Amino acid sequence: MIIVMNASATDSQLAAVIEKIREAGLTEHISRGTERIIVGAIGDERSLSEQAFELLPGVERAIHIVKQYKIVAREGHPDGTIVDIRGVKLGGKDVQVIAGPCSVETQEQMHLAAAGVHAAGCKLMRGGAFKPRTSPYAFQGLGVTGLEYFGKAAREYKLPIVTELMDVRMLDTFMEHDVDVIQIGARNMQNFDLLKEVGRVNKPVILKRGLSATISELLMAAEYIAAGGNHNIILCERGIRTFETAYRNVLDITAIPVLKKETHLPVVIDPSHAGGKAWMVPALARAAVAAGADGLLIEMHPNPCEAWCDADQALTPQELKDLMVSLKAIAQAIGRDLA
Repeated sequence: MIIVMNASATDSQLAAVIEKIREAGLTEHISRGTERIIVGAIGDERSLSEQAFELLPGVERAIHIVKQYKIVAREGHPDGTIVDIRGVKLGGKDVQVIAGPCSVETQEQMHLAAAGVHAAGCKLMRGGAFKPRTSPYAFQGLGVTGLEYFGKAAREYKLPIVTELMDVRMLDTFMEHDVDVIQIGARNMQNFDLLKEVGRVNKPVILKRGLSATISELLMAAEYIAAGGNHNIILCERGIRTFETAYRNVLDITAIPVLKKETHLPVVIDPSHAGGKAWMVPALARAAVAAGADGLLIEMHPNPCEAWCDADQALTPQELKDLMVSLKAIAQAIGRDLA
Protein backbone atom coordinates (compact mmCIF):
# COMPACT_ATOMS: atom_id res chain seq x y z
CA MET A 1 0.00 0.00 0.00
CA ILE A 2 1.07 3.58 -0.74
CA ILE A 3 -0.04 6.34 1.63
CA VAL A 4 0.31 9.85 0.19
CA MET A 5 0.59 12.57 2.82
CA ASN A 6 -0.77 16.09 2.36
CA ALA A 7 1.75 18.78 1.50
CA SER A 8 1.07 20.32 4.93
CA ALA A 9 1.32 17.06 6.91
CA THR A 10 3.19 17.37 10.20
CA ASP A 11 5.81 15.06 11.68
CA SER A 12 3.32 13.84 14.30
CA GLN A 13 0.77 12.97 11.59
CA LEU A 14 3.44 11.05 9.69
CA ALA A 15 4.37 9.23 12.90
CA ALA A 16 0.73 8.17 13.39
CA VAL A 17 0.71 6.61 9.90
CA ILE A 18 3.95 4.76 10.59
CA GLU A 19 2.60 3.47 13.91
CA LYS A 20 -0.51 2.10 12.21
CA ILE A 21 1.61 0.31 9.60
CA ARG A 22 3.77 -1.28 12.30
CA GLU A 23 0.72 -2.34 14.31
CA ALA A 24 -0.32 -4.43 11.29
CA GLY A 25 3.06 -6.19 11.32
CA LEU A 26 4.41 -4.39 8.27
CA THR A 27 7.38 -2.08 7.78
CA GLU A 28 7.35 1.40 6.32
CA HIS A 29 9.37 2.98 3.57
CA ILE A 30 9.37 6.78 3.58
CA SER A 31 10.04 8.70 0.38
CA ARG A 32 10.35 12.47 0.71
CA GLY A 33 9.72 14.34 -2.52
CA THR A 34 9.89 18.07 -3.06
CA GLU A 35 6.14 18.50 -2.44
CA ARG A 36 4.86 15.26 -0.93
CA ILE A 37 5.86 12.52 1.47
CA ILE A 38 4.91 9.05 0.30
CA VAL A 39 4.87 6.16 2.76
CA GLY A 40 5.02 2.61 1.47
CA ALA A 41 3.68 -0.25 3.59
CA ILE A 42 6.00 -3.18 2.89
CA GLY A 43 4.80 -6.71 3.52
CA ASP A 44 1.46 -8.53 3.26
CA GLU A 45 -0.81 -5.53 2.89
CA ARG A 46 -4.07 -7.44 2.45
CA SER A 47 -5.04 -6.75 6.04
CA LEU A 48 -4.73 -2.99 5.55
CA SER A 49 -7.75 -0.81 4.80
CA GLU A 50 -7.44 2.23 2.56
CA GLN A 51 -10.26 3.94 4.46
CA ALA A 52 -8.54 3.44 7.82
CA PHE A 53 -5.53 5.43 6.61
CA GLU A 54 -7.50 8.08 4.73
CA LEU A 55 -9.31 8.96 7.98
CA LEU A 56 -6.00 9.83 9.64
CA PRO A 57 -5.07 13.53 9.77
CA GLY A 58 -2.52 14.56 7.16
CA VAL A 59 -3.29 11.71 4.73
CA GLU A 60 -4.31 12.71 1.20
CA ARG A 61 -5.02 9.22 -0.12
CA ALA A 62 -4.12 5.55 0.30
CA ILE A 63 -3.81 3.13 -2.59
CA HIS A 64 -3.46 -0.65 -2.67
CA ILE A 65 -0.75 -1.68 -5.11
CA VAL A 66 -0.38 -5.38 -5.75
CA LYS A 67 2.64 -5.09 -8.06
CA GLN A 68 6.10 -5.54 -6.58
CA TYR A 69 7.18 -2.16 -7.91
CA LYS A 70 5.17 0.25 -5.80
CA ILE A 71 6.85 3.64 -5.93
CA VAL A 72 7.29 3.70 -9.72
CA ALA A 73 3.85 2.24 -10.46
CA ARG A 74 1.34 4.56 -12.09
CA GLU A 75 -1.35 3.65 -9.52
CA GLY A 76 0.39 5.74 -6.90
CA HIS A 77 1.09 8.61 -9.25
CA PRO A 78 -1.61 8.95 -11.95
CA ASP A 79 0.05 11.99 -13.52
CA GLY A 80 3.25 11.42 -15.44
CA THR A 81 6.46 12.53 -13.75
CA ILE A 82 8.35 15.44 -15.29
CA VAL A 83 12.07 15.40 -14.53
CA ASP A 84 13.70 18.83 -14.31
CA ILE A 85 17.29 18.88 -15.62
CA ARG A 86 18.70 22.35 -15.01
CA GLY A 87 15.44 23.85 -16.24
CA VAL A 88 15.01 21.42 -19.15
CA LYS A 89 11.81 19.43 -18.62
CA LEU A 90 11.80 15.77 -19.66
CA GLY A 91 8.28 14.33 -19.63
CA GLY A 92 4.98 16.09 -20.22
CA LYS A 93 4.13 17.67 -23.54
CA ASP A 94 7.66 18.34 -24.83
CA VAL A 95 9.87 15.71 -26.45
CA GLN A 96 13.59 16.10 -25.73
CA VAL A 97 16.47 14.93 -27.90
CA ILE A 98 19.73 14.14 -26.08
CA ALA A 99 22.51 14.04 -28.67
CA GLY A 100 26.27 13.73 -28.76
CA PRO A 101 29.11 11.30 -29.43
CA CYS A 102 29.35 7.76 -28.13
CA SER A 103 32.60 8.57 -26.39
CA VAL A 104 34.58 11.61 -25.33
CA GLU A 105 37.79 11.63 -27.37
CA THR A 106 39.46 15.06 -27.45
CA GLN A 107 38.63 18.57 -26.29
CA GLU A 108 38.36 19.74 -29.90
CA GLN A 109 35.99 16.88 -30.78
CA MET A 110 33.74 17.72 -27.84
CA HIS A 111 33.64 21.43 -28.71
CA LEU A 112 32.61 20.57 -32.27
CA ALA A 113 30.05 18.07 -31.00
CA ALA A 114 28.55 20.59 -28.55
CA ALA A 115 28.30 23.15 -31.33
CA GLY A 116 26.48 20.60 -33.52
CA VAL A 117 24.08 19.59 -30.74
CA HIS A 118 23.28 23.25 -30.04
CA ALA A 119 22.85 24.11 -33.75
CA ALA A 120 20.37 21.24 -34.18
CA GLY A 121 18.21 22.64 -31.39
CA CYS A 122 18.84 19.89 -28.82
CA LYS A 123 18.72 20.94 -25.17
CA LEU A 124 20.83 18.14 -23.64
CA MET A 125 24.11 16.48 -24.59
CA ARG A 126 25.31 12.92 -24.19
CA GLY A 127 28.81 11.48 -24.22
CA GLY A 128 30.73 8.63 -22.60
CA ALA A 129 33.77 9.30 -20.45
CA PHE A 130 33.70 5.70 -19.18
CA LYS A 131 32.81 3.03 -21.75
CA PRO A 132 31.63 -0.55 -21.13
CA ARG A 133 33.03 -2.58 -24.02
CA THR A 134 32.57 -6.24 -24.88
CA SER A 135 36.30 -6.59 -25.61
CA PRO A 136 38.79 -5.74 -22.85
CA TYR A 137 41.11 -4.46 -25.61
CA ALA A 138 38.65 -1.91 -27.02
CA PHE A 139 38.75 1.78 -26.09
CA GLN A 140 37.42 2.10 -22.53
CA GLY A 141 37.02 5.88 -22.41
CA LEU A 142 39.17 8.73 -21.08
CA GLY A 143 37.73 8.55 -17.57
CA VAL A 144 38.02 11.67 -15.43
CA THR A 145 39.80 13.55 -18.21
CA GLY A 146 36.79 12.82 -20.38
CA LEU A 147 34.46 14.33 -17.79
CA GLU A 148 36.57 17.49 -17.82
CA TYR A 149 36.52 17.74 -21.63
CA PHE A 150 32.78 17.07 -21.69
CA GLY A 151 31.89 19.59 -19.01
CA LYS A 152 33.98 22.36 -20.55
CA ALA A 153 32.46 21.92 -24.02
CA ALA A 154 28.84 21.51 -22.93
CA ARG A 155 28.84 24.43 -20.48
CA GLU A 156 29.86 26.76 -23.30
CA TYR A 157 26.41 26.15 -24.86
CA LYS A 158 24.60 25.71 -21.53
CA LEU A 159 23.86 22.06 -22.34
CA PRO A 160 23.20 19.75 -19.37
CA ILE A 161 25.35 16.62 -19.70
CA VAL A 162 24.35 12.96 -19.67
CA THR A 163 27.06 10.37 -19.10
CA GLU A 164 27.32 6.77 -17.94
CA LEU A 165 28.34 5.66 -14.46
CA MET A 166 29.79 2.14 -14.42
CA ASP A 167 31.39 1.86 -10.99
CA VAL A 168 29.91 2.90 -7.66
CA ARG A 169 33.39 4.04 -6.60
CA MET A 170 33.20 6.83 -9.21
CA LEU A 171 29.92 8.29 -7.93
CA ASP A 172 31.63 10.92 -5.78
CA THR A 173 33.72 11.94 -8.79
CA PHE A 174 30.55 12.36 -10.87
CA MET A 175 29.10 14.56 -8.13
CA GLU A 176 32.29 16.64 -7.93
CA HIS A 177 32.14 17.24 -11.70
CA ASP A 178 28.45 18.11 -11.39
CA VAL A 179 27.22 15.60 -13.95
CA ASP A 180 23.60 16.60 -14.68
CA VAL A 181 22.17 13.17 -15.54
CA ILE A 182 23.69 9.85 -14.50
CA GLN A 183 23.16 7.09 -17.04
CA ILE A 184 23.03 3.46 -15.90
CA GLY A 185 23.82 1.33 -18.93
CA ALA A 186 22.08 -1.82 -20.09
CA ARG A 187 24.82 -4.06 -18.70
CA ASN A 188 24.40 -2.52 -15.24
CA MET A 189 20.60 -2.50 -15.10
CA GLN A 190 20.68 -5.18 -12.40
CA ASN A 191 23.81 -3.99 -10.61
CA PHE A 192 21.76 -3.54 -7.46
CA ASP A 193 24.51 -2.02 -5.33
CA LEU A 194 25.01 0.66 -7.99
CA LEU A 195 21.25 1.28 -8.21
CA LYS A 196 21.03 1.69 -4.42
CA GLU A 197 23.80 4.27 -4.41
CA VAL A 198 22.37 6.44 -7.22
CA GLY A 199 19.08 6.20 -5.32
CA ARG A 200 20.70 8.18 -2.51
CA VAL A 201 21.82 11.17 -4.59
CA ASN A 202 19.77 14.08 -5.88
CA LYS A 203 20.54 13.62 -9.57
CA PRO A 204 18.31 12.52 -12.46
CA VAL A 205 19.07 8.98 -13.62
CA ILE A 206 18.55 7.41 -17.04
CA LEU A 207 18.11 3.68 -16.52
CA LYS A 208 18.63 1.61 -19.65
CA ARG A 209 16.82 -1.67 -20.17
CA GLY A 210 19.09 -4.72 -20.13
CA LEU A 211 19.69 -6.63 -23.35
CA SER A 212 17.46 -9.51 -22.23
CA ALA A 213 15.43 -7.85 -19.48
CA THR A 214 11.65 -7.98 -19.22
CA ILE A 215 9.56 -4.87 -18.61
CA SER A 216 8.93 -6.06 -15.05
CA GLU A 217 12.66 -6.46 -14.41
CA LEU A 218 13.30 -2.95 -15.73
CA LEU A 219 10.65 -1.51 -13.42
CA MET A 220 11.97 -3.44 -10.43
CA ALA A 221 15.44 -2.02 -11.17
CA ALA A 222 13.89 1.46 -11.21
CA GLU A 223 12.22 0.64 -7.89
CA TYR A 224 15.67 0.10 -6.34
CA ILE A 225 16.57 3.68 -7.23
CA ALA A 226 13.22 5.08 -6.09
CA ALA A 227 13.40 3.14 -2.81
CA GLY A 228 16.56 5.07 -1.98
CA GLY A 229 14.64 8.34 -2.24
CA ASN A 230 15.63 9.44 -5.76
CA HIS A 231 12.47 9.65 -7.88
CA ASN A 232 14.06 11.53 -10.79
CA ILE A 233 14.22 8.41 -12.95
CA ILE A 234 14.00 8.21 -16.74
CA LEU A 235 13.56 4.79 -18.35
CA CYS A 236 15.35 3.99 -21.60
CA GLU A 237 14.52 1.32 -24.18
CA ARG A 238 17.69 0.70 -26.22
CA GLY A 239 16.90 -2.53 -28.03
CA ILE A 240 16.77 -6.11 -26.81
CA ARG A 241 18.60 -9.23 -27.91
CA THR A 242 16.71 -11.75 -30.03
CA PHE A 243 17.57 -14.33 -32.69
CA GLU A 244 17.76 -11.63 -35.40
CA THR A 245 21.20 -10.81 -36.83
CA ALA A 246 20.30 -8.28 -39.55
CA TYR A 247 20.72 -5.42 -37.09
CA ARG A 248 22.38 -4.81 -33.75
CA ASN A 249 19.34 -5.11 -31.45
CA VAL A 250 15.55 -5.19 -31.79
CA LEU A 251 14.02 -1.83 -30.83
CA ASP A 252 10.98 -2.75 -28.75
CA ILE A 253 8.53 -0.01 -29.71
CA THR A 254 5.83 -1.93 -27.83
CA ALA A 255 7.68 -1.11 -24.62
CA ILE A 256 6.66 2.55 -24.91
CA PRO A 257 2.87 2.18 -24.48
CA VAL A 258 3.34 -0.67 -22.00
CA LEU A 259 5.67 1.39 -19.81
CA LYS A 260 3.36 4.40 -20.09
CA LYS A 261 0.55 2.23 -18.75
CA GLU A 262 2.60 0.68 -15.94
CA THR A 263 4.63 3.61 -14.66
CA HIS A 264 4.53 7.37 -14.26
CA LEU A 265 8.22 7.68 -15.17
CA PRO A 266 9.22 9.29 -18.49
CA VAL A 267 10.43 6.97 -21.26
CA VAL A 268 13.19 7.70 -23.77
CA ILE A 269 14.41 5.63 -26.71
CA ASP A 270 17.95 5.00 -27.94
CA PRO A 271 17.62 4.29 -31.68
CA SER A 272 21.39 4.42 -32.20
CA HIS A 273 22.19 1.34 -30.11
CA ALA A 274 19.11 -0.48 -31.36
CA GLY A 275 19.84 -0.24 -35.08
CA GLY A 276 23.61 -0.04 -34.90
CA LYS A 277 23.71 1.73 -38.30
CA ALA A 278 23.33 5.44 -38.91
CA TRP A 279 20.93 4.95 -41.82
CA MET A 280 18.45 3.19 -39.50
CA VAL A 281 18.45 5.85 -36.79
CA PRO A 282 16.06 8.40 -38.39
CA ALA A 283 13.33 5.80 -39.06
CA LEU A 284 13.57 4.33 -35.56
CA ALA A 285 13.62 7.80 -33.98
CA ARG A 286 10.50 8.86 -35.87
CA ALA A 287 8.69 5.66 -34.90
CA ALA A 288 9.57 6.21 -31.24
CA VAL A 289 8.19 9.74 -31.17
CA ALA A 290 5.02 8.61 -32.95
CA ALA A 291 4.58 5.86 -30.34
CA GLY A 292 4.75 8.34 -27.46
CA ALA A 293 8.38 8.44 -26.32
CA ASP A 294 9.28 11.42 -24.12
CA GLY A 295 12.76 11.71 -25.57
CA LEU A 296 15.53 10.24 -27.68
CA LEU A 297 19.20 9.42 -27.09
CA ILE A 298 20.95 9.91 -30.42
CA GLU A 299 24.62 9.52 -31.25
CA MET A 300 26.14 12.32 -33.31
CA HIS A 301 29.83 12.79 -34.06
CA PRO A 302 31.51 15.75 -35.79
CA ASN A 303 33.19 13.25 -38.14
CA PRO A 304 31.73 9.73 -37.75
CA CYS A 305 34.45 8.19 -39.94
CA GLU A 306 37.01 9.13 -37.29
CA ALA A 307 34.97 8.09 -34.22
CA TRP A 308 36.89 5.95 -31.74
CA CYS A 309 33.89 3.70 -31.09
CA ASP A 310 30.46 2.95 -32.62
CA ALA A 311 31.33 4.90 -35.77
CA ASP A 312 28.70 3.06 -37.85
CA GLN A 313 25.75 4.37 -35.84
CA ALA A 314 26.71 8.03 -35.42
CA LEU A 315 24.93 10.76 -37.37
CA THR A 316 26.73 13.78 -38.76
CA PRO A 317 25.78 17.23 -37.38
CA GLN A 318 23.79 17.97 -40.55
CA GLU A 319 21.95 14.63 -40.39
CA LEU A 320 20.95 15.40 -36.80
CA LYS A 321 19.74 18.84 -37.84
CA ASP A 322 17.66 17.37 -40.68
CA LEU A 323 16.20 14.69 -38.41
CA MET A 324 15.04 17.28 -35.89
CA VAL A 325 12.82 18.87 -38.57
CA SER A 326 10.89 15.66 -39.24
CA LEU A 327 10.71 14.78 -35.54
CA LYS A 328 9.14 18.15 -34.81
CA ALA A 329 6.43 17.53 -37.41
CA ILE A 330 5.62 14.10 -35.97
CA ALA A 331 5.52 15.43 -32.41
CA GLN A 332 3.13 18.20 -33.41
CA ALA A 333 0.90 15.70 -35.25
CA ILE A 334 0.26 13.86 -31.98
CA GLY A 335 -0.27 16.99 -29.90
CA ARG A 336 3.26 17.36 -28.56
CA ASP A 337 6.26 19.49 -29.44
CA LEU A 338 9.96 19.00 -29.90
CA ALA A 339 11.55 21.09 -27.15
